[in-house]
Amino acid sequence: MKNTLLTFGLMLCTVALLAQVSAKEKQALLDLFVATNGENWTHSWDTNTPVSDWQGIIVENNKVVSISLLFNNMEGTIPASLGDLEALTVLEMSFNKLSGKLPASLGNLSNLEILAFNGNNLKGSIPESFENLKNLKQLHLSSNKLSGTIPNTLGDLDNLEVFNVFDNNLVGDIPSGLANHRSLRELMVAENNLVSTANFSAVLLSNSGAKIDVNKPVLTPGAKTVIATETSDDEN
Repeated sequence: MKNTLLTFGLMLCTVALLAQVSAKEKQALLDLFVATNGENWTHSWDTNTPVSDWQGIIVENNKVVSISLLFNNMEGTIPASLGDLEALTVLEMSFNKLSGKLPASLGNLSNLEILAFNGNNLKGSIPESFENLKNLKQLHLSSNKLSGTIPNTLGDLDNLEVFNVFDNNLVGDIPSGLANHRSLRELMVAENNLVSTANFSAVLLSNSGAKIDVNKPVLTPGAKTVIATETSDDEN
């Protein structure tokens, strides 16, 4: 009986150990906690408990696959080590008080499908490394203080459905690749200082991938023209 209990106890310990994320991934989350004043979050973490029990964290197959911490009173900068979470599919930190730049290391998250930092105080440019986010479906960067140009390569992200950079300080042209995009349903670029916005006034009439000639503007609105078009999933 004792041997049976001992064996059972060892099995439970083994399962518990196997259920933990790697030290590298846990450290990335701890870096986030420290860098964004985690003790004062609206929903803080008890870092002495398993990572899978932390608010807003989803773990599958011993990998962190989702971080959702919107409206959480996060104040500080985004640590570069978040780029170590290689299985991450969702990174949602909208409506906080995040500042500083978007780390180029986020471009390492090749499985990412949703990247959202709406309503923060982020500055600097959109990293060129985002061209590596081949599985990205939604990019939400509205209402920050981002500057510089939109990388042309973002128009080459084949799975992109939502492109939202509304209300920043971006300049230059909108990537022409977005005009021919077959997956894009929402394009929100108003309240920036972008040029040639007229070329995109009819881009998203449907999600069928209809192309337009970006050299022949349909309208000639000002640089702050509202471009926020959506198509219904029920349309053909």
